[in-house]
Amino acid sequence: MRLRILSICATAAVAVLVSATPSRAQGELRFGVWDNSTNPNNVMTYEPFEKGGSKLTVSNPSKPGDEWSYETFFDGKFRPVKGQPGSETAVELINGSAKSIRILNKRDGVVYQVVINTLSEDNNTINNEYIRLDKDGKITGVTHVTYIRRKK
Repeated sequence: MRLRILSICATAAVAVLVSATPSRAQGELRFGVWDNSTNPNNVMTYEPFEKGGSKLTVSNPSKPGDEWSYETFFDGKFRPVKGQPGSETAVELINGSAKSIRILNKRDGVVYQVVINTLSEDNNTINNEYIRLDKDGKITGVTHVTYIRRKK
């Protein structure tokens, strides 16, 4: 009986270790430059931020210096968006997977957009579903954008 309990505990521990995503890996899969598949003036750059975090910068190659950015630790906490006064963003993993994240965009204290950001199996495409909300939280529109990882 004791051996069976130990075996069950060991199996559970291995399952937790295999399914857990280390915090440092949460952003690493996205690090790099991503081009909007239909709009060359929309580029996302993911890079490391502090220990276990990620910084996203959105830029427009035709307007250098016209960019905005935020940092996250994938903990769902709102943090300021640089380059967009009055804006904050919170990012969290969906179902504990680094492949899918939920991004909540807030302006002047009101969440106006939710983005579901999903990384492809080969890690070379990001699909974003942009869900726009009114001040009461009702969905007013949904759009889709695909980003392709820029080759080095």
